[in-house]
Amino acid sequence: MSFPREGDVRTAGPGDDVEQGGSHKTRGREQGKHTNGLVSLLYVEDGVVYKPEAEEHTRWYRRLLDAGVEENGIKPVPAEKRTNTQYNNLFTVFFTGLLCILPLPTGMLATTVFQLSLRDASLTILFFSALCTTAPAFMGCGGYKTGLRQMIQARYSFGLYIVTILLVLNAATVTGFSIVAAIVSGQTIAAINPGNVSVTVGIVIVILASFVLSLLGYQFLHVWERWQWLPNLIVITITVGVGGKHLANQQEVPPATASQVLSYAGLIAGYFITFGGTASDFSIYHDPKAPLRKVFTYIYLGIFTPSVPLIILGAAMGGSVPVVPGWTEAYESYGTGGVMAAMLEPAGGFGKFVLVLLALSVIGNIGISMYPVALNLQMLVPAFTKVPRFLFTLAVTALMIPLSIAASRAWEESLENFLAVIGYWAGFFDAVLIEETVVFRRLDWESFDHSIWNVGRKLPSGIAALVASLLSLGLVIPGISEVWFVGPLAKTTGDIGFELAFFGTALFYLPLRWLEIRWRGHL
Repeated sequence: MSFPREGDVRTAGPGDDVEQGGSHKTRGREQGKHTNGLVSLLYVEDGVVYKPEAEEHTRWYRRLLDAGVEENGIKPVPAEKRTNTQYNNLFTVFFTGLLCILPLPTGMLATTVFQLSLRDASLTILFFSALCTTAPAFMGCGGYKTGLRQMIQARYSFGLYIVTILLVLNAATVTGFSIVAAIVSGQTIAAINPGNVSVTVGIVIVILASFVLSLLGYQFLHVWERWQWLPNLIVITITVGVGGKHLANQQEVPPATASQVLSYAGLIAGYFITFGGTASDFSIYHDPKAPLRKVFTYIYLGIFTPSVPLIILGAAMGGSVPVVPGWTEAYESYGTGGVMAAMLEPAGGFGKFVLVLLALSVIGNIGISMYPVALNLQMLVPAFTKVPRFLFTLAVTALMIPLSIAASRAWEESLENFLAVIGYWAGFFDAVLIEETVVFRRLDWESFDHSIWNVGRKLPSGIAALVASLLSLGLVIPGISEVWFVGPLAKTTGDIGFELAFFGTALFYLPLRWLEIRWRGHL
């Protein structure tokens, strides 16, 4: 089955950009030349792509660009501007961002909340991580192949307007992960000197440091992530070396049930598949000539390699909390940071120094998270395309600080609910984008036409994607198992909301998108 692209058969019509009586493109360029002030800010030419514009801006703006601040926001990057051949950057940007203390609390939930044994938790983590990392690794390949940001690619299935819903969800998800990282870091800083430094102070310190990193943009992020993994790896190794002897002491729990395993697997899915909303953002400047399997492997290993050992380490820490003297009090007072402080206590002052470095290890993670959130905000309103990205980064920073402080007060419950819920919507999203690319576009990356990226009448309506997601939601609700709601199906199976979201959406999207293409006459 072959689907015609929008430009395969063209008949001049009132909505087309054709050269008759003065084309829309020509009029657009003339309008762009003669608009000023607020009108210039609001006007965004249809199909405009990225090109350097430093000479058109003020001196202070050019100085920021000279310092390494990224100029481009969400505009497509044409093939001639995609020249980066350092594909291993795509490994290090994820590897370093995740080689920190962020994955630990996700692992601790397995043994503290879901009451899995360390063996059962480890097997669940390993299997579902290997499976769920596949989706974001594949979706990340779209960046270097198309030159489009991840949520711009989503417009080619969800349309220009419906995708706004996903922009809000994606921004909330990525911000949520940053909040988790900030809380764990704040707990660790507070545990260095109990009673004298609050978790709130620690949260503010790490978020402000991450803001500076994110402000510098794509190139500096890649340089930072290339090297920060080394000190992170050293301090994590020291922590395990000093306090790891206690991890062999695990609480005794009954054998895991299918319900426990599937419910915790939903949290693992929430951790991994949500990278599908941002993965392409870090590859849009890479040369599109590289084989797909090469870039897929770099992204896959960059996400999988650091996350799985650290999530399992977190599960081991959580299983030891009830049986190792002093760890229960440390966990209740300072969460994950308190347990790490207890592990490093024999090292004295040096242990406190290691705690500082552990707390700062999340800076790279929050930095790469703020980056796509700012991009998502730029996509919400057409006029935002012309607003410098660093202003959105500043707004995100201002929002994260109070949210992180509030979430830290009900830490464990906040994390569990967050990871579960984000897995549901990410299942809808990933299923649609993967099926659109593989089934309907047949991996034809040229079909992601740059000239229509912000032209609503030429992009898909998004109705097929929306209806497929809503129909799938009808299956998801009975499979949800949360503190605030347990569906009738979940009472027997455990939480299978993510699985139903992903496979249900894929099933419904196939006929609905086919009908949409037949109705429109093209992709």
